[in-house]
Amino acid sequence: MAEIQQVEDSKQAARAERKAARLAKEIGAFAQAHGGAEGQIAYIGHEGTRILLVGEDGGWGDLVAPTYAVAQSAVEKAGITVHEEFAGEFAAKVKTGPYEWTRMAGIQVGGPSNG
Repeated sequence: MAEIQQVEDSKQAARAERKAARLAKEIGAFAQAHGGAEGQIAYIGHEGTRILLVGEDGGWGDLVAPTYAVAQSAVEKAGITVHEEFAGEFAAKVKTGPYEWTRMAGIQVGGPSNG
């Protein structure tokens, strides 16, 4: 019985490692496309953990990892700077355009829905 559990644990660890490697590759591609990148990890509940990425050019995006540990492993493998919170100079790097304004703020203040 204990041997079966060890095999299952080993399989889960291998899956988590492969997922972290795939996420690290995506983070690296984002960083390359945006002149570098910084990130922030945030637990989003049952759905997993969000990795917010902000490029040096102001571009931004996010990825979702199944667990906080996988997200942390991915950013470590990618070698990006990780911030504790999305604030200050880090948050100020984000550049938003008309789409973001109308989708996030415009809907609430009567702007077009872009939909």
